[in-house]
Amino acid sequence: MHRFFLKTPGLFRRLFPGYVWRMPATEHAVYLTFDDGPHPEVTPWVLDQLQAYEAKATFFCIGHNVALYPQIYERILAEGHSVGNHTYNHLNGWKAETEVYLEEVRATAALVSSRLFRPPYGRIRGAQAEGISSALDRADAQIIMWDVLSADFDRSFTPARCARTVIRHTEPGSIIVFHDSEKARVNLEGALPRVLEAFRERAYVLRAWSQA
Repeated sequence: MHRFFLKTPGLFRRLFPGYVWRMPATEHAVYLTFDDGPHPEVTPWVLDQLQAYEAKATFFCIGHNVALYPQIYERILAEGHSVGNHTYNHLNGWKAETEVYLEEVRATAALVSSRLFRPPYGRIRGAQAEGISSALDRADAQIIMWDVLSADFDRSFTPARCARTVIRHTEPGSIIVFHDSEKARVNLEGALPRVLEAFRERAYVLRAWSQA
């Protein structure tokens, strides 16, 4: 498993200022995001949790999964959440040729209409990043990273540790990553309700990006 930071270092934001690492710390808002869905069981569960807390989120979808579960993708949109492009097959940009990578983005863009893109693993090379606007056919395209990682995908973490990690590191404007995937399921299902309850107690507004 590759190494990762639970709280993204400020150095990354300075080195790659063209990517969105966090949002302005206004309105006491935070941005929950979910990667790798839609999943036939996990994503509906996540949507139920969000609905219970009147929370909005952004789902970075894998094109292949959208093709398999279009009805769940449509539910995400119908319930007022935002969506973003996460490539067609969860491609690691550091290991992929640029044109292959951008073709995966284009294939997903045919299914997911969004100006938002998140590179799987957070790994993207400069030439790939330069081609994202064209691949999405959006001049206003944004590459969305994060500043808080739940680590729900890591089996060495417990659900309680995932929840503590998110609650501890989140501040106004934070972009937080969970995964609506089978791999993350145990940690996600144990951590997300605790996080949502803690955010309610802290009076955070859970916001999604505009799909306009």
